[in-house]
Amino acid sequence: MKKIIISKLFLYRYRFVTGYVVLGVAFMALLFTLPLFAQNGLSEAEMSSATSSYSLGKDGLPNGDLVDAPYRLLQKLSITVFGLSVYSIKLPSIIIGLILGLLLILLLNRWFKSNVSLLASCLIIMSTPFLFLAGNGTPLIMLVFWPTLLLWIGSKIQGEKRPKPMYCFMFAIAMLGSIFTPYMIYFAVFCVLFVLAQPHLRFIVKRLPKLPLVMIGIIVVAGFAALGISIYNHPEAVSELLLGVGFRAENFWGNIAAGLAPVFSWHHNLESVFLAPLVSLPTFALALIGLFSTTKGFFASRNSIASILIVFCLIITGFQPQAVVFAILPFAILVAHGIKYLLEKWYGLFPENPYARVSALIPLTVLFGFMIIPGLLQYVYGYRYNPNIANEFSDNLAVIQANLSDEQLLVKDNYEFYKILSAKSDIRVVDNVEDKGKVAVLGRWDDRPEGYELSRIITSPMRNNSDIIYVYRYILTEGE
Repeated sequence: MKKIIISKLFLYRYRFVTGYVVLGVAFMALLFTLPLFAQNGLSEAEMSSATSSYSLGKDGLPNGDLVDAPYRLLQKLSITVFGLSVYSIKLPSIIIGLILGLLLILLLNRWFKSNVSLLASCLIIMSTPFLFLAGNGTPLIMLVFWPTLLLWIGSKIQGEKRPKPMYCFMFAIAMLGSIFTPYMIYFAVFCVLFVLAQPHLRFIVKRLPKLPLVMIGIIVVAGFAALGISIYNHPEAVSELLLGVGFRAENFWGNIAAGLAPVFSWHHNLESVFLAPLVSLPTFALALIGLFSTTKGFFASRNSIASILIVFCLIITGFQPQAVVFAILPFAILVAHGIKYLLEKWYGLFPENPYARVSALIPLTVLFGFMIIPGLLQYVYGYRYNPNIANEFSDNLAVIQANLSDEQLLVKDNYEFYKILSAKSDIRVVDNVEDKGKVAVLGRWDDRPEGYELSRIITSPMRNNSDIIYVYRYILTEGE
């Protein structure tokens, strides 16, 4: 009987390629179906983001309206093409989330072996906070996207004896785009200081060809010139880029406490859009193991960067509690370190025993299955049925589109948002009754004029106060 050599089997030789393909297909399917089973509607932040993006005019960018410009342009394009809907508002985050997931996989695969990067990628991109970011129609995802992109491009520069000038240009352009996202100016400064402080990176920069360095300098100068124009025409942009919206110095430590609360809480009774716990206990334990393992050889660039990124995360969380989602990036790196440490210790016990190596697959499969599946279920059911967090989202838009066709819709709150409906539908959104006839009112019509009587109440099954839309008809009076 012919002896079977495992290393020559197709599935064994291409096990990592197969794993990445399965992960990619599952991830893409999950992302593009997020609006079907994720949050029940839209948050106030998402409606505000859609309004701001849609109102971005042709003269906005030349006049310096550049805060979150890349995301706002993509969201405006989505709403213009597909009309106002839950899906069109979230589509930019879904697309960027897809790219971000790919960048995380590439980054981890650059720094770690394929078995470690595959397992760590599964844990991170299938986690609750990552799926929330990818399904949240606000520029919040850019806070993780830009640093991940910069780190991946930086790893392509660092890992080569003769870095390609293309990657140098890509790094400069990515840094240029990132400085118009709040808090990313700090990250750009952090990148410069980290390169100056890290001996290996200083050596790499010195060996770069002069032409790419000159071109990078020109791009950086152009970026700061554009930033200066934005600040000159919109002085409030300084505060928004550096401190966020509504920051007050006395709230710094309180913001950190509020941001970290979902990380260390096990019961969601918080005023937050994040489910608690933000990171599952097994994943958190793996990250702690990874943090412990990086103390040896701390000054190696990839070992120290995760710890420094955690400090950076705490600083920006002091400005805005929701910025705690930046922790996804250092957690991904630390989880990979933790998995690497555990595998090395296990294989170190049985260096010559192939059966021991194979037997480790069973507990690993069970362990990671229990880490990934509960996270997915927490995301799907937590955002839908947890009363403390479900009330942060409104399904008014979906109810309007499902029940109204060509009616006159009277809106008192968030008028600028609902007004966008008129561009791609027959629904006429008004803030005052324009003509006498059938009127659908979003909310109660306490000051309705005489002659209108209630015809129908449209309700939602997703809310305690389910009466969302009141439909009135005008009754002709004598003399009309």
